[in-house]
Amino acid sequence: MKIAEVCNVDFALRHFVLPVMRGARDRGHEVVGLCADGPMLEIPRAEGFRIIPVPFARSLNPVAQAKAFNALTRIFKDEKFDLVHGHMPIAGLLARAAAKAAGVPRVAYTGHGFLFNQPGPLWRKGLSLGLEWLGGRATDVFMTVSEEEAADARRLRIAPRAVGIGNGRDPARFVDDPAGRAAVRAELGAAEQDCVVVIVSRIVRHKGHVELLRAMEQVPNATLWVVGNRLESDHGPNLDAEFDRAAQILGPRLKRLGYRDDIPRVLAASDIFCLPSHFEGLPMSVIEAMLSGLPVVATDIRGPREQVQPGVTGLLVPPLTVEPLAEAIATLAADPALRARMGAAGRAYALEHFDEAKVIGRTLDLMGL
Repeated sequence: MKIAEVCNVDFALRHFVLPVMRGARDRGHEVVGLCADGPMLEIPRAEGFRIIPVPFARSLNPVAQAKAFNALTRIFKDEKFDLVHGHMPIAGLLARAAAKAAGVPRVAYTGHGFLFNQPGPLWRKGLSLGLEWLGGRATDVFMTVSEEEAADARRLRIAPRAVGIGNGRDPARFVDDPAGRAAVRAELGAAEQDCVVVIVSRIVRHKGHVELLRAMEQVPNATLWVVGNRLESDHGPNLDAEFDRAAQILGPRLKRLGYRDDIPRVLAASDIFCLPSHFEGLPMSVIEAMLSGLPVVATDIRGPREQVQPGVTGLLVPPLTVEPLAEAIATLAADPALRARMGAAGRAYALEHFDEAKVIGRTLDLMGL
């Protein structure tokens, strides 16, 4: 079969869609990626995948979306795909609509988080729900990364047969690495007895950096490593002022590491993983942390509460709060034995539930590949 894997930006294709592309190719199918052009597409191209740039815009601008829809429709007609698999809310909706307009025989969608479940004005929630309902009418196979959001799709009749497929990472990439741990900690000035808290995420407001920076002020015996950057297409306020304030208060206990390709090494060098998001799908970073044997502090929201077993593999706190977050981090920072027990339990749970090969295999099976 000839398959189109469609998402919005190069970051999403590199980190979320590429494993599906590899899995489909391994089963003997021709796979083509479609998304907005960007530097991270060098990786799939180096692996031999053909990538077709599409002028996606991460906005509700109707002119921009019409341009993307027209481009997709033209591409689908020219390429004559057997299956179009869309990802992300706006890109996924446009991909499904264009696939139907172009006469593509089979259409699949994976939802990585519904916009109507995110904080925002009622009009945006209503618009999102309506668009998801319309998209569901043009979808043969409807999947979500979150079981809870699959239940939402069924309950709201967006897709009566929606399936929660989960997310996964390759466990072989996340192994105990004492030498790598020592090297990274030496590079970043952390002594072995220091407790390092790490967050791996885009630098955007809804990932909870503001709450985390404030919480770290109350945990004097821990250091924070912030991994990630802000994409050019990201919306919301710039957080530089918050980081400047935190740098004055935390001093050397705050390290901004930017975007890194060696996430497994950074996680192996850390002691606690924290992701205090306001909303999520099913975050890959939590899976990576669990596979690395780290206890996880996350917010009690869709996605993370399907991953973290409170008191067993980590701790859950209310979103948009500082005091409970600080208390959870402090509890783990003060107890190395508790961190070790939770980390071991988290890795065992992740191996059972978040193995990439199992998740990709189930995804491909559902799509009939």
